[in-house]
Amino acid sequence: MNPAPTGLRAFGAVWFVYFAGIALFNPYAPLWFKELGFSTLLIGAVASLQSWTRVVAPYGWGWWADHGASRVRLIRLAAAAALVAASGFLFVRGEWAVAACTALLFLANGAIVPLSESALASRLSATGGFDARRYGRVRVWGSIGFVVSVVAAGALLQRAGISLFPVLLCLLYALLLAVAMRLPEPGAKAAGAALPPPVLPVLRRPAVAWFFASVALTVLGHTALYAFFSLLLDARGYPKSAVGALWAVSVAVEIVFFWFQGQALARFDAYRWLQWAGLASAARFAMTAAAEGSTALLVAAQLLHALTFAAHHAASIVLVSRHFPGALRTRGQALYSVLGYGVPGVCGGLAGGWVAEHHGLPAVFWLAAVAGLGGAAAAARAARHDRVVHETASAGAPNGR
Repeated sequence: MNPAPTGLRAFGAVWFVYFAGIALFNPYAPLWFKELGFSTLLIGAVASLQSWTRVVAPYGWGWWADHGASRVRLIRLAAAAALVAASGFLFVRGEWAVAACTALLFLANGAIVPLSESALASRLSATGGFDARRYGRVRVWGSIGFVVSVVAAGALLQRAGISLFPVLLCLLYALLLAVAMRLPEPGAKAAGAALPPPVLPVLRRPAVAWFFASVALTVLGHTALYAFFSLLLDARGYPKSAVGALWAVSVAVEIVFFWFQGQALARFDAYRWLQWAGLASAARFAMTAAAEGSTALLVAAQLLHALTFAAHHAASIVLVSRHFPGALRTRGQALYSVLGYGVPGVCGGLAGGWVAEHHGLPAVFWLAAVAGLGGAAAAARAARHDRVVHETASAGAPNGR
């Protein structure tokens, strides 16, 4: 039976609001931190807390869900905790207090994506195979939420000042809690169900290990985008409205890819998309570093977001669902957040802050381009190992050739 449309709309609403919050925080929090008097190194360190929390939070929430807790109830709990943490930004201004609120916000936020991805993937795999087309039609609402938020927030903050940032953040997390309450409750688990299988043997497979290495390297390059792109634009004299518009360009092409990803993923293997995403990342960040005074080059670089993020994420979700089926699904999604985003985000935020302080912001983006090349190479290795496994299995099967 196909998932109920109302259930899919509820997931779309959660992603719309969640990514609207990310669209407010990632581009504009660094500018608010700068307004508070934080150094570039400190801004990078505080921004990296989002990634530090991803090292532990997603897997902790995922383990809790796989061991009996309702994913939907945990999403609601996490949304409530995120609202409490976001409210702290209304009152705090000191370095340690801001850092504490940021850490608490993303410890709670770390549950939303892996649990939502897992719950939705379960609904879209009810007939046996992962429905990439319908997944894209739901996930696209996160991109729409992002572009609406980043443009609207840029205009509001340009007119009212960056001091409005904490108020907007609280409003979005209050809305996230409201839409999380509308998620459909899952069916009851069967009594006496067996304990979920261990995840470590899957991680030891070479194809899986190289897959996560590829994701980590490509995302490491994107840390430059998330933590330092707005600062780079600000240093080059762009107003906040232009900052929002450049972010919006990238998400507009992301929306197009998610809408048509069913056809795209059907034409080429997911590993091939990962390789292209890594190569496109290298080109994108090199263009960003070199685009001193050239808005056209910046726009061209942002258009590559369709490959560097949208295609990369869609292919990654397909591979996570392939490698971590059934009872492994939630922890697989959590590991994707931890190994793919948490660890590289920590390294990129701290190292990027140091590089920016000593060598300038463009140097961060040149190094990001190198990381993209590494992501493409690791994806090629993962594809080769996966192909060997399938060829070996085929040769060992009856009538195998």
